[in-house]
Amino acid sequence: VEFGMGLARLHRVSFAGELGWEIYAPAEQAAMALEALEGPALAAGAKWCGAHALDSCRVEKAFRHFGHDITDEDGAVESGLAFAAKTEKSRSRFGDFIGRDAVLRAREKGVARRLLQFRLRDSEPLLHHNEPIWRDGKIAGHLTSGAYGHFLGAAVGLGYADCAPRETAEQLLGSSYELEVAGERFAADASLRPMHDPSGARMRA
Repeated sequence: VEFGMGLARLHRVSFAGELGWEIYAPAEQAAMALEALEGPALAAGAKWCGAHALDSCRVEKAFRHFGHDITDEDGAVESGLAFAAKTEKSRSRFGDFIGRDAVLRAREKGVARRLLQFRLRDSEPLLHHNEPIWRDGKIAGHLTSGAYGHFLGAAVGLGYADCAPRETAEQLLGSSYELEVAGERFAADASLRPMHDPSGARMRA
């Protein structure tokens, strides 16, 4: 689209899990694009927010952050992203994607840990990341991300918890979880689905 005096690409996606857009403009036109957007946006009631606000929204929505929650060493099944992996045989001249066999193998044999979203039952403690995860009285992993969840009313985090390879979701979520904050353990609820807006309705509003 034309954006101010330049061109930009508008992507209808959202790292925050909310209704929004991402605007991609050439680096040399970025300041001009910002100026073109700023006046009308503020006049319409928009407000500036910072990186911590954005991070709070995406952790609450259980959106993974590459470098924190997922890396090149984490699999699609254990990180809960297997739904995005194309496992059917490709008819493309480029062939199957290189991780296809690994995803199929993990689905068949199971994985030794799963990424869960946690919400503290106590609204006072804060989470950042690296807090130990306790499962049924034993350390089972650590948080990879943490922030305060303003919709959920308490701190939320993402982290990998150890599990048996063929463990069902009911068994995994039926355990008792605690998160250790500054040496003190706090009870937490765990989920495989986003606790806030699990259907993604807000992004499609």
